[in-house]
Amino acid sequence: MQALRLHPGDDLRTALEGQGGCGFVVAGMGSLSGARLRYAGQAEPAVVEGPLEILTLSGSLTPDGAHLHASVADATGRVFGGHVCAGCLVRTTAELLIAPLPAGSLAREPDPATGYAELVVRRP
Repeated sequence: MQALRLHPGDDLRTALEGQGGCGFVVAGMGSLSGARLRYAGQAEPAVVEGPLEILTLSGSLTPDGAHLHASVADATGRVFGGHVCAGCLVRTTAELLIAPLPAGSLAREPDPATGYAELVVRRP
């Protein structure tokens, strides 16, 4: 396992994609000044005003990009969740636990059935 701490102003998605390599984000907590989350079936992300607490964060990391989902709570305790888009900026800290996998074990390739670049698992 690998621990990672992000700092105020870091973009959550961009920072994780910048890690390169293959693996899974297995846990994440911290705070955001605001979030951009894409809800199920929606084409564009919603803007969720902060401050926000990160309740959950998980996903997959490949050299071709990340697939991340999060749930966040606002100052009144309302919870929002969805696909993490660029624009989720760290407010004070984000503490993440990543399970790295061997290089080349994960990729993203277009899937004609879904129309999206989907995860491909390659076994050595």
